[in-house]
Amino acid sequence: MQTDGQPLPGVSYVMPVLNEVTEVRAAVASLLEQDYAGAFEVVLALGPSIDGTNELVAEMSAADPRIRAVENVVGSTPAGLNVAIRASTHPVVVRVDAHSVLPPDYTRIAVRVLQESGADNVGGIMRAEGRTPFEKAVALAYGSRVGLGGTPHHVGGQAGPAETAYLGVFRRDRLFAVGLFDEGIKRGQDWELNRRLRSTGGTVWFTPELVVTYRPRPSLKRLIRQFVATGLWRGELARRFPANNGLRYFVPPAMVVGLGLGLLAGIVGVVGALLGSGVAWAMTGFVVPAVYVLFVVVGGLAAARRSDNATRAWLLVVLPCIHIGWGVGFIVGFLTRTSELTTHTGR
Repeated sequence: MQTDGQPLPGVSYVMPVLNEVTEVRAAVASLLEQDYAGAFEVVLALGPSIDGTNELVAEMSAADPRIRAVENVVGSTPAGLNVAIRASTHPVVVRVDAHSVLPPDYTRIAVRVLQESGADNVGGIMRAEGRTPFEKAVALAYGSRVGLGGTPHHVGGQAGPAETAYLGVFRRDRLFAVGLFDEGIKRGQDWELNRRLRSTGGTVWFTPELVVTYRPRPSLKRLIRQFVATGLWRGELARRFPANNGLRYFVPPAMVVGLGLGLLAGIVGVVGALLGSGVAWAMTGFVVPAVYVLFVVVGGLAAARRSDNATRAWLLVVLPCIHIGWGVGFIVGFLTRTSELTTHTGR
C-alpha cells in the first residue's frame, strides 16, 4: 500500500507504563492488530512498577520482537514518553496510553489525515467506556456537559485546527524541533507541547474520524487522585501561560470558591440566629450549595437517563468528586508552584 506513489511511513507507538498490569496487555494488543500496511514498532517505557507490569511486558516482548521495552527511571509520563521517542526509529510517532484501546483503523486514518492536513499532530475523540457501574458513571461524566463540559475530544465536532489533541499522532522531526515533552510538567504535558508546536508555526489537527476507547479509573480513590493532580497542573499551566487560558478552565475553581463562601456564610447565619445577632440573613448563603446540588442531580439524572440505577447513583457521587477535586487542585496549583509541591509530596 502506498500514498501518492510513495511507501507508507513507518510508525512508532510509544507508551509510558507504570503499574498497569490489568490494562497494558489489551492496549498493546490493539496496536498489534492495526490494519496499517506500513512498518511499525511498539516502544514501552517502563517505570518502577510494583504490580507485575514489567514482568508481563517482558513476556510480551519475548513473544513478539516488534515490542521493545526501555527503562523509564524517573517513572513520570513525560519522562517515559521522551525515553520512548528517543528510542524510536520511524518518522511518525503515535502516542498511546496504557488505558487506551485503539480501533484497528486508527493508524491508517491518522497517517492519512496527517499527510492530507500537513499538521504536526493529529488527534481525535477519547470515548470513555466503563465495565462496572462505577466506571460507567465516570464514562458518562467524561462525555457529558455536566461532567467535563462536552469538549470536542470527548463528544466530537468538526475536523480542523485545534488547541490540543487527545494522545496524538506526531511528525517525529517536529517533536525534536520543539524539544519533546517538558519533563517538569507531570500532567497537561500534551497541552503544553501542542502550545509549542502551534507557537512555532505548526498545526494541531482534530478529526472526529479517530476514536479511542479509554478505560476510566476503577475506584473512587484513584479517580479523586487523578482529578486533583490534573487540576493542580492545570492551575500551574494557567499561571505560567496566562495568554493561553480559556474561560472554561476557571469554572471549576470558581464553583469551589462559591460553594465554600456559601457554606461559610450559611454557617455564620445559623450561629447568628442561635445567638440572636443580626447576621441571620447570612443563612441565604446555603442557596449556593443547594443550587449546585440541584445542578448535579438534574444534570446527572439527565445524562444517565438510559443507564441502570447503580450507574445513576454512582454518577451523583462521581460528578462532585470530579468538579471539586479538579477545582481544589486548580486553586492550589495556581497559587503555588506545583512542581515543588508534587516533588515534596512524592506525587
